[in-house]
Amino acid sequence: MFFLDDKKGKSNATNVSNEENQTKGKSNEAISRRKVLATIGLGGVMLAGSVLGPRLASADNGSSNDKDNKDSKDGDRVLQVNNVAALKSLPMGQMKDGQHVLVGGYNKSGDGGGKLVRFVADSTKADNGGTVHRLTNGGNGREQNEAAKGGKPPKGEGCFEVVHQGVGDFRWFGIFDKNINADNALDALINDLSIHRVEAHSDLNFIKRHVYHRSDIEIDFHGHTVTTEGIELNTLDNPFGAVMFFQGVVTGVTQTVTLTEDISEYSDIFEVADSSMFEVDSWWHAQIKNNAAGGAQRELDYLIKVTEIFDATHVRFNYKLGWLLAKGRPITYKKVNPAFRCHVRNMSFVGIPVPPNGTSLRPFPTWDQIGSNPVAYEFAVECDASGIKASKVFWPVVMRRYNTHYVTERCQLMNPEERDWGGTGYLTQQINVLYGHIRDCNTSNARHLNDFTCAAYCMVENCHGDGDEYGPFVTHGQYEHDLTYINNSGLLSFANSGTTWGDSAKRVTVKKHIASRIVASKRLTDLTLEDCHAVVTYTKPGVKMANSGSFWVNMDGLQMRGCTAQEMVTISKGSSRAKRKNIIDSCSFGMLKGYEIARPIRSGTTQVGYTPSNGELTILNSEFYNIEDVTLGSINKLTLINTWFKGLPQVGGTLKIGTREIIMQGGGLVDCCFLLTGAWDKVGDVNNPKNKPDQWITIDGSAIFSGVNGEKAFLKSVDATNVVTWNFGNCTSIALDASTAHFSIQGGMNKLKAIGSQFTGGKYEVSADAFGSGAYFFMTSCVEEGVNRTSLPAESDTVKHSVGNLSIF
Repeated sequence: MFFLDDKKGKSNATNVSNEENQTKGKSNEAISRRKVLATIGLGGVMLAGSVLGPRLASADNGSSNDKDNKDSKDGDRVLQVNNVAALKSLPMGQMKDGQHVLVGGYNKSGDGGGKLVRFVADSTKADNGGTVHRLTNGGNGREQNEAAKGGKPPKGEGCFEVVHQGVGDFRWFGIFDKNINADNALDALINDLSIHRVEAHSDLNFIKRHVYHRSDIEIDFHGHTVTTEGIELNTLDNPFGAVMFFQGVVTGVTQTVTLTEDISEYSDIFEVADSSMFEVDSWWHAQIKNNAAGGAQRELDYLIKVTEIFDATHVRFNYKLGWLLAKGRPITYKKVNPAFRCHVRNMSFVGIPVPPNGTSLRPFPTWDQIGSNPVAYEFAVECDASGIKASKVFWPVVMRRYNTHYVTERCQLMNPEERDWGGTGYLTQQINVLYGHIRDCNTSNARHLNDFTCAAYCMVENCHGDGDEYGPFVTHGQYEHDLTYINNSGLLSFANSGTTWGDSAKRVTVKKHIASRIVASKRLTDLTLEDCHAVVTYTKPGVKMANSGSFWVNMDGLQMRGCTAQEMVTISKGSSRAKRKNIIDSCSFGMLKGYEIARPIRSGTTQVGYTPSNGELTILNSEFYNIEDVTLGSINKLTLINTWFKGLPQVGGTLKIGTREIIMQGGGLVDCCFLLTGAWDKVGDVNNPKNKPDQWITIDGSAIFSGVNGEKAFLKSVDATNVVTWNFGNCTSIALDASTAHFSIQGGMNKLKAIGSQFTGGKYEVSADAFGSGAYFFMTSCVEEGVNRTSLPAESDTVKHSVGNLSIF
């Protein structure tokens, strides 16, 4: 047999044959309990399971004929058996309380199911097949002797309990593959609070949906496959019906306060009705009553911790508000005992088939109860999911609600069973979450990789989705705030799920991102996009994804730097909450024919996400290219610094301008015309009162116009109702043919000033009625080379253009 060398503490081999004969009539080689326990502490469960002899043996620390020594060492005696069946067959009457037995394996020695067990004489625990074993050979030995003497047998039959250091193993239960369902073993291990880690060393199958209310447990599947063949039906519409659902407990302690004053944005001090109910380090679900406009419009709905108590009505929580909470609104606080530190790691999960649907109705009543998903968390703190690779799931792979401080990393979803049914086909859905970090994850042909609904202070990093037309990265718009995305790829869609949730988000930052589309056009405040690129994508060979290669953004604290879109950028303004300026810097945007850089007032632009932009925007060091027929349909004031607009090569293009005021400093037009249509809000709509049509345009800072275009002019106004003020400073306009006008002013009310400008070739085009009463035309200190100026209006007190210019013919 094997034994432990007293000096070196290593396993050494000896003869294992005729073991019973070797142990009779002479001293045994010793395996003391202390040494066995020490070995277990060094990972010796595997050692013990592989070195035991094939038959029952015993050993002690002293000579077998030294009675005194033997009596003193009874507690150190360790029995050895080959397998669990041999353990359960031991004579019960000869088992003493505290007796240790090394079990060589579950079915046979060395099969991996070996363990050290201890007999607990007064235990009434049920045999669970793995950590608790009851003897099957009862009624003989000590019990019979005591009964024969008229005494009472010992209370209870006793049982063997595994001796461990907090790490459990499915092999203890005789589970070595998925042929034996692992549900009972999982329950036994996780519900044993002395176990803090559970390990799988083979593929497993589960047929139940487990709910656990405990903390401090880690389940590591070591990359093995988990299946759910034959799993029980889920309850209706329940993404939390996972194989493992870790859930904190709502205690029933509740308090509601109606705010007597505003709670400002960024505040971590909250009003309560009675602070005596709160304790530092206690956790509460804090929920503001929804706004009347939507049933889920809540700016506060999180699991947060008390960190300080100030007075009878104020406490500090571990959360800084993202939104102002107005006086008079009720907040309800519910005390929660969260699930802490429940981690699931390194699983290859394969769900079960669900019949295809393709409609918004269940094809049969239990259709959405068939599918399976691995893990869910609710009211959970510091609960991580890592290394989960899934396919054929129905509900989200990692489902979270009311989670705070967590990590989801190195997870993957490929080809889920369903994507069209709401809530299906997600890698992770996170509702009412704080301080989450999602990193190094990926999806293929999924609905969403990362879904936030009412989330704050979270980061998504190095995550990638292919087959991404459904949108790997989304938020619902339930007042999410302070979210950061870094080095990801896949379609982005923010605050885009409807008015029920609020259509709102704030301070979302995206850096170094590749996407088919970036959609952030609703009430998204302080959006930052840096080094983001919208690229044309194909759903299958030759089939282009609709609107791919485009940005849709809300102009409310918008800042874009170093971004590109192959086919479109569209700007709208659905909110006015920002304090910072709207800036687009060092960007490049291709433009498709018929599309809009800024939404005009027209049919369909009264809905949030499509409304015109009634604010100010600065664009610098950027360009718009491939312009044919594009609309700049709104914006009150647009400042262009070193920014270029370029028509489609060989064709040229027209940009229809509804912007009230444009200031161009540097940059310019290439094969492109600015066609002024009157101020964007001259007609008004339900969101914007009717306004004057007046427009102002200033060209300065060495701006350059060149090339040709279909309008045969660089700047043009033809609407008789237009009222335009034109200012030309240090700029150069070069017409390539005689029919191209530097400016074409056909009617309306106009005021023009040109000082220090240079015009080459082409012509000026001005109608006789363009500078009537109340108008003026003043041109001086300009250089003209070969310009046809015959259509300029006749000079008068308000029209001056012949003196002070240098004209070269």
